[in-house]
Amino acid sequence: MKNKIVLVLLILALSAATNVFCRSKITTSSRANYVVIGAFAIEKNAVEFVESAKKASFNAVSEINVTRSLFYVYILQTANRQAAFDLANKIRMTTPFSDTWVYTGILGRESTGEDLNPMTEENLEAIKTGDNSENGAESASITSEVKSESLPVPSVVAVEDKSQVKVDEPIEGSRNFLFKIVRDDDQQELQGDVDVIDLDKTKKATSYKGNQNVMVAPINTSGNISLLCEIFGYRKVQKEINFNQPQESEGIEMNGDQAVVKFELTRLKKGDISVMYNVYFYKDAGIMRPESRYEVNSLVEMMKDNPKYKIKIHGHTNGNAAGKVISLGDSKDYFSLNGTKEGFGSAKKLSLERSEVIRDFMVSEGIDSKRMQIKAWGGKRPIHDKMSVHAQSNVRVEIEILEDK
Repeated sequence: MKNKIVLVLLILALSAATNVFCRSKITTSSRANYVVIGAFAIEKNAVEFVESAKKASFNAVSEINVTRSLFYVYILQTANRQAAFDLANKIRMTTPFSDTWVYTGILGRESTGEDLNPMTEENLEAIKTGDNSENGAESASITSEVKSESLPVPSVVAVEDKSQVKVDEPIEGSRNFLFKIVRDDDQQELQGDVDVIDLDKTKKATSYKGNQNVMVAPINTSGNISLLCEIFGYRKVQKEINFNQPQESEGIEMNGDQAVVKFELTRLKKGDISVMYNVYFYKDAGIMRPESRYEVNSLVEMMKDNPKYKIKIHGHTNGNAAGKVISLGDSKDYFSLNGTKEGFGSAKKLSLERSEVIRDFMVSEGIDSKRMQIKAWGGKRPIHDKMSVHAQSNVRVEIEILEDK
């Protein structure tokens, strides 16, 4: 899932930084407050989760809770209880990471403390680890809470003094870029990001907003990078350039000292398959989370733009274990757990209901159901091993274009 979420959490952490003490400021003899994003029974999984955060240049820390016999991964340790609750609630409300909670006490070999719901401040009696969740992938889930299958979000440990944090200060060697993202047929601007790939290390380095001036920082000495623009409903476009000499790279226009890179995106064609990266579901539920609205509305718009489109909606889970399945109730609220029904079923049933809820929402928006087919895979087509730290990518919905004219 995408660096938009990382940016949101960075802003949240910085806003919570006033009167917050960093980890080194708290002694083991005092009760601290930890904003916890994951719990693992297997230490290796906790370590991998922490490392995935650090690769994105954010800090997360893992420590054992011997009372629970679990390894907690947290993004903030502070003596300020209210700051911990505020940050945990903001993460819950504004990101897919709705399981975040607060542990207050001492972690480590002499663990004593309690796990608290940051919204009610009530004790959480049970915690389910993220090592192998039943019908989906997540960092951790709390059994007494409403849970989501969420992307592992690299986060920051807040610093003591907000005034010491320098935001938007250009890194030495940065260059001014404008990534123009438009539709190829009418040149209409599209909302999206451009991923920067380090070709020396063959991995993604960072992302930048499209259609606005940005200062792009160097990521290697050779200057060899790839720029990737992928927006749902359109074919992805990738360009290779040399950051050190942008004026000599094909497809770049120089406007003074600004390098302008244009991405003309084409609508999906017959045979194309696109992943709905920004559609999230409540855990064990065939119901979308509110932050999914933008992308499913993009799918509706795509279907309305081309009345000839016919699609197949593919639903996937992480693993094939049966378990609780929360179904849409009579309220037909596609983005809320209000009025839902709880039952039991297979992973295939869960993936079916998730495909159906997208189809039913689109029907409610005026799209003919005859233009849509459903395919439920359960966990039969994983992208990663179900025990991998990247297993959340297995939980996905894919749109296949069957007809486009």
